[in-house]
Amino acid sequence: MITRLADLFPIILAALVASVVLGPLAVRSARRLGWVDVPGSAPHKQHGTPTPMAGGPVLGLAVLACYLILRPPADAGITGMLAGAGLVAAGGLIDDRIGLSPLVKLAIQTTAAVILIAVGVRIQVTRIDGVDLALTLLWVIGMVNAFNFVDSMDGLALGLSGIAAAFFMLVTIDSAQPVLAVLSAALLGAAVGAFLYNASPARLFLGDSGAQLLGFLLAALGIAYIPARAGLPQGVSWFTPILVLGVPIFDISLVVILRLFRREPVYRAGNDHTYHRLVRLGLDPIRAVLLMHLAGVILGLIAFMALDASVLGANLIFAGVVLVGIGMVVLLGVRTRETA
Repeated sequence: MITRLADLFPIILAALVASVVLGPLAVRSARRLGWVDVPGSAPHKQHGTPTPMAGGPVLGLAVLACYLILRPPADAGITGMLAGAGLVAAGGLIDDRIGLSPLVKLAIQTTAAVILIAVGVRIQVTRIDGVDLALTLLWVIGMVNAFNFVDSMDGLALGLSGIAAAFFMLVTIDSAQPVLAVLSAALLGAAVGAFLYNASPARLFLGDSGAQLLGFLLAALGIAYIPARAGLPQGVSWFTPILVLGVPIFDISLVVILRLFRREPVYRAGNDHTYHRLVRLGLDPIRAVLLMHLAGVILGLIAFMALDASVLGANLIFAGVVLVGIGMVVLLGVRTRETA
């Protein structure tokens, strides 16, 4: 039975070791099967050598290994989360290999979100079924694509996911939801282990399979987290997952808003993400990644601090973060346009 933070350490270690062991095997398998990202195959692909897109199998198998070997507590919700994650990861693998149309990818992501809803993992904010179902679909599909968008540099998306998983692990222990804490711990360990191969210069890329798996599982954790079990009113906790996942949300918002403003296609790949704009402003690539990781830590800490505030104070904190985010969208949009 998981009752303490220390009970999660074996889960983290098992997932970490599994991902470290699986990394080289996945790299070799991806090369043989042709799951390789070739430099110059698209304008935004500027890496130097052909790199296997093996992140999805490494992460998925490492998390699954924890459940098969250690057999921690799980329920129907966890089963649905893993099934949905497997579906988006499989769709991502196909997309990495042969390419899928945006409509097909959207259909796969929607089906995975429906699996969550079917097992009872859904947003319940308004208590109006139609509205809450729509919010669930928007949140899940949005986060899947947000992690796909933010995966623009070695180690960036994986580091952000590890930070988010660590915060979800802490809040779910506090809310007496051990099954969610276990999944968060497994995802944290898998992300830390895979980071060994994804850090710059990367030996493997996440690909669509890895990025979408991360986005789906973190979106599902954000929905299933119930702060009321820790005695927290909804008024101070409804935005906790939004802040914990704030950097990917900011990145996709920045890209979509500025592309719509320029009347450009929203779903095309490009070099106009937060990372690229920070580099254009003069940061070297490694520090740009670290700055975004630091922002993820800061937003997670703010989310925790807001849990101890009054309802008014917590929502003022959230409003302040949103205003800062809007200001950063304007700043990055204007400054990087000037330096382009």
